[in-house]
Amino acid sequence: GPLPPPLPKKQLQRAESLPEPGSSHRCHGDPEPRAGSILYSIPAPLQHGEGAAPRDRPSWAPKRPLTKSQSLGEPLAQSSPQKAPSPSLKELTFGTADGELGQLLENPARVCGVILGCQEASLARLSAHMQEELVGSEERQQLLEAELAGKCWAELSVLDPQPCCQSGDAWYFRVGFTFKHSQLQFAAKIPKPCCSSLGQSSLGTHCSIQRLLGRFTDRLPPELVLPGIPGKLSQGPSRMEPACPAPRPVLTVLLCAEVPQQTLADFVKGSHMLHRTSPGHYERLGCLLLLQLCMGLEHLRGQNVAQGDLCPENLLLVQCPCPSRSQQGQKEPLGLSLPRLLISSFFKVQEKQRPGSSSQEQDWNQGLAACSLPAAAELNVGRLIYQILHVDISLENILGFRSKRLPEIPLLSIYSAGLKRLATLLLHRDPQERVSIEQARGILQVLLWGPRQELFARSPKSVALLRSWLEVKRALLLLRFAESSAGARVSPGLEEWLCCQYFQGVTEHTLYQVTQVLYA
Repeated sequence: GPLPPPLPKKQLQRAESLPEPGSSHRCHGDPEPRAGSILYSIPAPLQHGEGAAPRDRPSWAPKRPLTKSQSLGEPLAQSSPQKAPSPSLKELTFGTADGELGQLLENPARVCGVILGCQEASLARLSAHMQEELVGSEERQQLLEAELAGKCWAELSVLDPQPCCQSGDAWYFRVGFTFKHSQLQFAAKIPKPCCSSLGQSSLGTHCSIQRLLGRFTDRLPPELVLPGIPGKLSQGPSRMEPACPAPRPVLTVLLCAEVPQQTLADFVKGSHMLHRTSPGHYERLGCLLLLQLCMGLEHLRGQNVAQGDLCPENLLLVQCPCPSRSQQGQKEPLGLSLPRLLISSFFKVQEKQRPGSSSQEQDWNQGLAACSLPAAAELNVGRLIYQILHVDISLENILGFRSKRLPEIPLLSIYSAGLKRLATLLLHRDPQERVSIEQARGILQVLLWGPRQELFARSPKSVALLRSWLEVKRALLLLRFAESSAGARVSPGLEEWLCCQYFQGVTEHTLYQVTQVLYA
């Protein structure tokens, strides 16, 4: 029979590769494991380089558009053998009948393409499985939304009267809810006065976007402590007060799927010592947090939505579920673990005013008012790099541009030079020379997982060299997953998923462009 058309080398659509649920590969890694992640490694030489396409929404992977339902790793319809007499590469498994397999192997020259195609399909399935572990399935979220519709404080149990987190625009309380005989925890988000945010349920499920499960308006329970509102434990009048307290205010409450532990501002403020004692590990964490932010911003742009105040006080950090199923994970200090970063403040691009401006951000936002929204995002991310690296940067440094001076970033680790380069590109005086959020995401992926500059020490950089590097790294990544699964020491977590996203979607042409910019 006629041979099936060859598989496109590097542009397998994620939607095509999500189907098979049962994948045995688990963890993955860059060279050496550390800090609870089999991916963690700080190679000896310089920084790394890359450009990858995340997964979840079209904005992450412009070359591989997905629908919302396809982006979550939910099983697609079973492939129909009637339509295709010979199996497609994404359908091949170890159990595929030799008769079917033989149809793809009649031409020995195609064997390499078959192997590479199977690797890409396997990475896509692994990525879908890991994402569902991290954020849950869309079907489950829809069930929860339906169950929580019409619920108010009476149906929820307040687990802690004090806020678990306070961002620039809201207070968060841990609440419990019984669903299908299980006690689930959510965050009750109470926006601060004069702060508003778009209903996140319209944004689809994304790992870096806060998910809204429901909303209601109700009188604040007496046990909740809200600054400035008299309550059980708040600074209130003394015993001489009348027994009848003033009625509690009626407030809008948003129920969010993730319970934040702290803001990025809290994390940065509390990590000075970690940065000094373990600069390589801390700056790697910084790269991973910035990568999540860029992926979320790409997603929002695809939804015609922009972030609100993109400041550390409004970026939430959430502990990932079960980063390790062994005792190892519990020994890891909290500061060393990688949290999920969530964007929690949004507004429609047509709106003129960003919601929820904190007083310390007003000057900054006025300075950005003349910029387009994309430019504002790039400048904000550039400023965040300095803040994460504990380097002071003023509004004049960024918006004045009277000189080429930007504060110096100390070279403390192999990531420092790359982060300095990225910050300079994001804050470039000429908007035409500024890199986009998509390019910034690619640069961060390269810094984390390569290719590193030393790859080009023996051979000049070329698309062919990068293609070979990518093919070998994909194979080694899958082997690492298989070996880790057999050892069952560490289960895949957020960093593994982010890495899998990268190698699943990036092409040698993207790598060439990103490394040209990063290693210029």
